[in-house]
Amino acid sequence: MLNSSAARKLSLMTAKPQRFTNFAEIAGAAAKKPRTMTTDAAHSGLNMKNAFSNYATYLNNLLCDANDKRERVVKASRDITMNSKKVIFQVHRISKHNKEEVLQKAENDLAAVMDQYIARLVKELGGTDFWKLRRAYSPGIQEYIEAATLCSFCKTGALLNLDEINASLRTLGDPSNEPLQINVLDYLLGLADLTGELMRMAMSRISDGELEFAEKICRFVREIYRDLTLVAPKMDDSSDMKHFSDMKQKMDVMLQSVMKIENACYSVHVRGSEYIPFLGSEDTSFSMLGVPENE
Repeated sequence: MLNSSAARKLSLMTAKPQRFTNFAEIAGAAAKKPRTMTTDAAHSGLNMKNAFSNYATYLNNLLCDANDKRERVVKASRDITMNSKKVIFQVHRISKHNKEEVLQKAENDLAAVMDQYIARLVKELGGTDFWKLRRAYSPGIQEYIEAATLCSFCKTGALLNLDEINASLRTLGDPSNEPLQINVLDYLLGLADLTGELMRMAMSRISDGELEFAEKICRFVREIYRDLTLVAPKMDDSSDMKHFSDMKQKMDVMLQSVMKIENACYSVHVRGSEYIPFLGSEDTSFSMLGVPENE
């Protein structure tokens, strides 16, 4: 019995290591087995990579085209600004002796700005959401409004309104596309700049003895300032805070222009008899002291 018991224990002891060895071989074989990707999964991953690459290329080209278009719009705006300033300088050459001639040349130059430079801007913005690039062309539009309204006032004595300006733009673009329309804010900002040019013109007219025209300018500028003081506070509620800040600064400058014109007209009315003979007036019946010589 002892021999059989010892033999049984010996058999059990020899069987256990054999069992452990088998588990170790199985685990090692499983660990060394390489992972492989199926053909369909590899093809799907390649397609996704190509799709992302193509979309990135598309976005890059789209961004480059948008930047190039914006640069062209900025260039067109600068050309409009430069040539509109030339029209304003031309109007300032006006006098009581050459009014018709100067205004005719200024209107021709203004029409050239519309036909050449604004037409190019309309062509660039045609078929797109032009309001997205508004800040790129806004300075040029404001300068054009300033020049157009100045010519209109010198010719008719009235203000050129926004509807009349937008009506002239509808003929420049493709009828199938949405026409470029000037924003109300750009019109008001250009109108605010107009008062500064009218102040310079009023000083020039006073020096030439055209007091009635200077007084007309004074009343016109005063009305513009009064109306804009009612509109400007409402611009604070708009999302475009930059233009609200610009309008606030221009309102301060506008008030200074109004005061300069009023002070000049007031001085001429109070002491006009002392200065009119030196301002180009042909009336020589007054002395320097303001007392008629025949008295």
